[in-house]
Amino acid sequence: MNKILIIEDDPAISMGLSDSLTEENYEVDLEQDGGKGCQKALRGNYDLILLDIMLPSKNGIDICRDLRISGIDSAILMLTSKKEEMDKVIGLEIGADDYVTKPFSLRELKARIRALLRRKSGFTKEIDEYSFGNVKIDFKKFEAYKNGKPIQLSSTEFKIMKYFIRHEGEAISRSKFLDDVWGYDAFPTTRTVDNYMLSLRKLIEDDPAEPKNIITVHKIGYKFVK
Repeated sequence: MNKILIIEDDPAISMGLSDSLTEENYEVDLEQDGGKGCQKALRGNYDLILLDIMLPSKNGIDICRDLRISGIDSAILMLTSKKEEMDKVIGLEIGADDYVTKPFSLRELKARIRALLRRKSGFTKEIDEYSFGNVKIDFKKFEAYKNGKPIQLSSTEFKIMKYFIRHEGEAISRSKFLDDVWGYDAFPTTRTVDNYMLSLRKLIEDDPAEPKNIITVHKIGYKFVK
């Protein structure tokens, strides 16, 4: 379970974020004071730190700088306002990994958190080729074969298959597919996910009506079984 520290002095924002991220199965700690938050970050072995810039006793820029000087390699995602453009630049220069501007979309924030955690864990290592059953996919060449014959996958279908492979056996919700495959800047619907799964089943399954690789998980989404 990934550990996240939220250093944010607005109780409504910090508690809302805590509740939402806890629901996503993250272990979450809160701190409203900058100085205390910095000390907690130095001791806590966190995977990711959500760091506001304007904080009492110590601002987010100084906290970020001190953490990097101390060798803390936790992912740092800064929370900024539209008025803090220069602070965004400084934050990135001294070691912040990303930032979101208030008011922010919770969906966007969660997507950025997942992206940073994958990057920090080395999860984004490329998959060049993958085979299962009578299907072979070459992600470098964007080619796919079933029973040795070419099948035509769209660029999005290649992305979905790569995401499935990286999460083999996991139940993945439609909303998580939308965030991680389509991205938080796109606006498809959960029905879009279903349509792509139907298309993929027709391409790779021997019997699309009785799929053995792309499995529906009732009331959740889908999972891939090799």
